[in-house]
Amino acid sequence: MHRSLRNGQLHSGVMGCALAALLLAVNPLASAADDELAYDIRLETALQHDDGNFLWYHPRAAAVPSAGNAGNVGPAVVMTLQRHLHVDDYYSGLFAMHRPTVDGPWKGPAAIPELAWRPAPNDVTLAVADVTPGWHAPSQRLLAIGCQVPYSPKGAQLISGLPPRQHQTAYAVHDPRTGAWSGWQILDMPPDPKFELARNACAQWLVRPDGALLLPIYFGPSAAGPWSVAVVECAFDGRQLRYVRHGTEFDLNVERGLVEPSLIFFAGRYFLTMRNDQRGYVSSSDDGLNFEPMRPWTFDDGAELGSYNTQQHWLAHSDGLFLVYTRRGANNDHIIRHRAPLFMAEVDPATLQVLRRTERVVIPERGGEFGNFGAAAIDANESWITVSEGVWDEAARQRGAKGATYVARILWSKPNQLTPFP
Repeated sequence: MHRSLRNGQLHSGVMGCALAALLLAVNPLASAADDELAYDIRLETALQHDDGNFLWYHPRAAAVPSAGNAGNVGPAVVMTLQRHLHVDDYYSGLFAMHRPTVDGPWKGPAAIPELAWRPAPNDVTLAVADVTPGWHAPSQRLLAIGCQVPYSPKGAQLISGLPPRQHQTAYAVHDPRTGAWSGWQILDMPPDPKFELARNACAQWLVRPDGALLLPIYFGPSAAGPWSVAVVECAFDGRQLRYVRHGTEFDLNVERGLVEPSLIFFAGRYFLTMRNDQRGYVSSSDDGLNFEPMRPWTFDDGAELGSYNTQQHWLAHSDGLFLVYTRRGANNDHIIRHRAPLFMAEVDPATLQVLRRTERVVIPERGGEFGNFGAAAIDANESWITVSEGVWDEAARQRGAKGATYVARILWSKPNQLTPFP
């Protein structure tokens, strides 16, 4: 069963934040039925930077308890991000921004010294990219999970001539009560050669009520691909992640195979979306490990969704399941891989199809691309979609791109029960 969305009109204004913020809100029609789920969109600009040396990239947010903020109601927010150094997939160490409440001023970005680049033999630099933070309630810790990447001195991502298992899942642990971060640690995978590369990268992952993590990864016997996808169950004791088992292995011998999966829980089931160079794929599961055969993403009229060679992510509300994505066919042929604007639409959990009538633009394009974004529940009232503009040429600037880091706040009309911060 699904619920329809209310339509509305788009208007804009200026937010009174420390940094310039753009407000885009959609007002629901008063005649809509009371039991329908609706949402407004409030679009803020948290950062803006385009100096030709780097762009802020991969912003992803997580809600944490408001430690040390007496009188605050609701969670604080941590947003991790990195500098893209204008070489393909070349990223700095990890930075973070902090907001004491969902409406408070941003602080940062500040570098996290423990999560900076690490030198390795033969002039190799080890970084961790594609990071997604998330709250682990049983241990009261924030986890930042991404993938280790070895770079040459010129910023090229190295895939050969390295010691074994250099492309692995990396994670760090943060205690918000003390502000301390661990260094990067590596998730040890089984010795099977198929895990020579095993990355949780740009992925939404879940914490089960028993404290176990479900990490969707892509993996393969070579860093050159093609790769497969599976969900890994991990134990976490507050300090270290430990592999327990993994589930269904999805294979697709098309281009680079399957990469950058994201997982969500809704209405008693788990839903997995997967990136492929030609199209996105989706599957579902009762337990988060054993999945049904995957199928290409389509609209409910049977037409292909048109999202390809980039990520899709989920937002789950207790009254509806939503997909955030980019696609062809939106007057966006000038955008690399059609990676803007960002759309959001409701998904029918029975058919695994996107309901075309519910599709809305959540972040409009102005010449830059939005290929590397995040989506997360913040509290019962709102969820966030975070992305930075990829500004790669003067044409993007002429259309209006300024290297903005956006926070699209999805303000729900009804409380969301699927959040650790009610």
